[in-house]
Amino acid sequence: MSTHHTGALPANPETATLEGKNKVLGFWLFLGAEVVLFGCLFATYIALRNSVPDGPTADELFKLKTVGWSTFILLTSSLTSVFAIMAMHKQKLGQLLFWLAVTVLFGLSFLGMEIYEFVEYVHEGHKFTTSAFSTSFYTLVGFHGAHVAFGVCWITLLILQGLRKGLTVVTAPKFYVAALYWHFIDLVWVFIFTVVYLMGKVGH
Repeated sequence: MSTHHTGALPANPETATLEGKNKVLGFWLFLGAEVVLFGCLFATYIALRNSVPDGPTADELFKLKTVGWSTFILLTSSLTSVFAIMAMHKQKLGQLLFWLAVTVLFGLSFLGMEIYEFVEYVHEGHKFTTSAFSTSFYTLVGFHGAHVAFGVCWITLLILQGLRKGLTVVTAPKFYVAALYWHFIDLVWVFIFTVVYLMGKVGH
């Protein structure tokens, strides 16, 4: 397994080739579609968040301390992915892979806390089919959690690829778009934290 790239790379290896530029552009278009999708889920949740004929309300359910820690973990993982791309631009493969691994660990921690949170809610009577509020909540937050899980798997595979192939103009765009994706799901979580949890506690 090689931990060194071969030869000097351009200053911005992720867009050094036409293929790399196309990957980055294509990924921005993909994120645009994701914004529309999440926008629909947010709109649905906002419309249904007070529809609680049966089961606990948002104010009764949500514990901001727990969600606050989840938010801190995910935002910290966004910072470590920034460190990874900075290392990539310095052509330091070992540091790049290290920070990506830390990002994955934070992502797994976030998922663990979210699963724990969901289990607690189910025990309190907040199931997927309990009310329109619970259905829209689990759909939105669970859909985001699935994106985090996908990101964890994706970055893990890229780490393994980086160990095998090193840092090249072919692998660099893959690292770059994965970091973009991670920033996107972190940004979506900020909106979820605000719209779902904060509004659930103070906006009812």
